[in-house]
Amino acid sequence: MAFDLDEQEQLATLKDWWNKYGNLTTWVLIIALAAYAGWSGWNYYQRSQSLQASQLYDEQQKAVASKDNAKVQRAAADIQQKFGRTAYAGMAAFSAAKVAFDANDLNAAKEQLQWVLDHGRDDDHKALARIRLAGILLDQKAYDDGLKVLAADLPAPFASAAADRKGDILVAQNKLDEARAAYQLALDKMESKNPGKELIQLKLDAIGGAPAKAAA
Repeated sequence: MAFDLDEQEQLATLKDWWNKYGNLTTWVLIIALAAYAGWSGWNYYQRSQSLQASQLYDEQQKAVASKDNAKVQRAAADIQQKFGRTAYAGMAAFSAAKVAFDANDLNAAKEQLQWVLDHGRDDDHKALARIRLAGILLDQKAYDDGLKVLAADLPAPFASAAADRKGDILVAQNKLDEARAAYQLALDKMESKNPGKELIQLKLDAIGGAPAKAAA
């Protein structure tokens, strides 16, 4: 009898707890399951997107190998439109820009690099796109536009390359004092063992050497 009474008390306690917290517990469980399902679904979606993007990227690289500029540009546009949030979109843009540049299709090259600036999610990729875009603008004699592209803050590893490119544009504008300062900055920012230092030094020497220091 005592055992039955204990069971009845436990059952009553359980019923009382369920009446107070049952609905809350159910909703917490539902929310947790929904969150897990959403997380699992998102991960699956991301993996699926990445896989499909990689397949398109492989197709683009085949077109790159055959130097088929038109096909490369179409593939890049397809990846950017369908899988713009994946890393393959930026990679495809750089590949397309290089092929377009080699084909002397400078407008297409600019469009691809601009896509990286507008939609890229990696700061290093954006910095590289800026430097390459400024080079194309230099070729097109759009000097002011090139300087504007380089005016943004760039990650430290790209400071030397950006200053070097700025110097090239300033030389083209015949602004030699500013060009000397830019080349000197490029040298200062570059690691001492970098073989690129010799080329920058040659360019600096060609326009008269190191910039004059302001009088104290």
